[in-house]
Amino acid sequence: MDDNDIIRLYWDRDERAVAETSAKYGRFCMNIAMNILADHEDSEECVNDTYLKAWQAIPPQKPAFFQAFLGRITRNLSLNRYNSRHTAKRGGSEIPLILDELCEIVSDKEGTEDRVLRKELVNTIDRFISALPDEKRYIFIRRYWYSDSISAIADRLKRTENSVSVELFRIRKKLRAYLTERGYDI
Repeated sequence: MDDNDIIRLYWDRDERAVAETSAKYGRFCMNIAMNILADHEDSEECVNDTYLKAWQAIPPQKPAFFQAFLGRITRNLSLNRYNSRHTAKRGGSEIPLILDELCEIVSDKEGTEDRVLRKELVNTIDRFISALPDEKRYIFIRRYWYSDSISAIADRLKRTENSVSVELFRIRKKLRAYLTERGYDI
């Protein structure tokens, strides 16, 4: 069933929408949740919550790119669950490592003015990512959006882990320079 047909089921409030969504995108959503949470039970709950959020959002929303819509919901739910459940480290997750990698670029000191400028910063980063060559953009997005491990990215691209790590370091360095050139204090 294609995405438009699934979205139509949501609009018609047909419960088959959830089953069709699960059949088509369940593994995709589970992969995102597992990369963030590293816990099967928590990930399953986030994926199920994704279906509920989609049910609540459609209608009135009519997502143009259904997979990205579901991925964003899953990612946000998983990050929320990660934050609420990790007062002590449970291990196995890529999130602490990913946050450490990005810490050198994005400051955690955010004042009122910074919050107002957040949307501008997001647009600036989007422009940077859009200008990257396809493979570099793929590496960056797989690491920092989908929370894939470096070894998983290397396997997909048939590259060494070291080459992926070096590429990520170079991209972060270029992003830092790009943001600095545009007046962001990093």
